[in-house]
Amino acid sequence: MTKKIFLFISMLLIFSPAFADEVSLYDPQGNAVAYVAIDYTIYLWEGDPVAYLYGSANKYQVYGFNGKHLGWFTNGTIYDNDGNSVGFMKGAINSMTSDEPEKGFKSIKPNELLKESAPPEPHYSNLLSNVPLTQFLKAGIE
Repeated sequence: MTKKIFLFISMLLIFSPAFADEVSLYDPQGNAVAYVAIDYTIYLWEGDPVAYLYGSANKYQVYGFNGKHLGWFTNGTIYDNDGNSVGFMKGAINSMTSDEPEKGFKSIKPNELLKESAPPEPHYSNLLSNVPLTQFLKAGIE
């Protein structure tokens, strides 16, 4: 088992009540809108790959397939580059989540383009981003 997969599985065990090969991502209203697959790819619920995680077990950067640095994923929460919360994993924050609808079929992932340099890591806040999670993630393929 590679080190990356081991670290991802460790993260799943820490933040998920039960082991799964995919981790759901919820918007601030508690709706499941995306998920992270075991290969670190972030898919929208309909099955469209839009971004991926890059980094270490406790702190990942979120990159779009277009090479754009979208934000940060740490302690089960996705933050924009300003440090505002965009989405979260179940159990990462004290918030209700809705039932998950059936997922769409996964589309083929595009090739990753050259990553732009990440901005300095922000100070994370409890403020919500004014960009919806779906729109935030779609910026990775526009």
